Amino acid sequence: MTILDKIIAEKRQEVARCEAATPLAALQALPPFTRPVLSARAALTAAGSSGIIAEFKRRSPSKGVINGTAEAGATTAGYAAAGAAVLSVLTDEPFFGGTADDLRAARAACPGTPILRKDFIISEYQITEARALGADLILLIASCLTPAEVVQFSQYAHELGLEVLLEVHDEAELRSHLAHSVDLVGVNNRNLATFATDVETSARLAALIPSTFVKVAESGLQHASTILALRQAGYQGFLIGETFMKTTDPAAALAGLVAELSGAVAS
Repeated sequence: MTILDKIIAEKRQEVARCEAATPLAALQALPPFTRPVLSARAALTAAGSSGIIAEFKRRSPSKGVINGTAEAGATTAGYAAAGAAVLSVLTDEPFFGGTADDLRAARAACPGTPILRKDFIISEYQITEARALGADLILLIASCLTPAEVVQFSQYAHELGLEVLLEVHDEAELRSHLAHSVDLVGVNNRNLATFATDVETSARLAALIPSTFVKVAESGLQHASTILALRQAGYQGFLIGETFMKTTDPAAALAGLVAELSGAVAS
């Protein structure tokens, strides 16, 4: 059994517990459920956008504890002030140390910045929950879903006003799972079965993603030169978490990268 298999097995149990404790009607009654949704597509493609999706992540199965003391609200507020176009918040607790409260805190701290709920979506319940927590965007991971589920979940997300980021890891997943009902396509350079990272994965798949989708590169992005090269390949979004979170000041690390990118463009 791979780490991904273990995560999904645990997630099914977690969702069942949540559904029993908090029915859909209770989620739909929460104030954030009816708030206007912000567009990640618009934020990433706006003139002068940094393109950075800055992620709040405490730990991971491959790295262990990355930052055990950071607070979600303060960190994401710092990210937004430092130039993040979009925020990403992990809400998986057993494997990544995230919670629903982290997303709530980020939403309260950053009312004007789109937020991705980063989790392993396997049911419509989690999509309703994402809306109720204040997310603007959900992640659908091809490795966890059938092509039919990607269509089903993305269409349901749109019914709730949410945008959808489809994550793939190779050409086979891209060809089998790409659907017109998703908004952004992310290429994860980290293999979720082995957790090995290869940034060239994004470079290889760039030309295979139609230009109608916003292209997002994920994982292993540490240097401005890498981001600039991927921009040339057609990427408009860059999801970065560990590079920032492993520092003592994630927002300052982001600000430094944004300054590098701005300087490179100006020159």
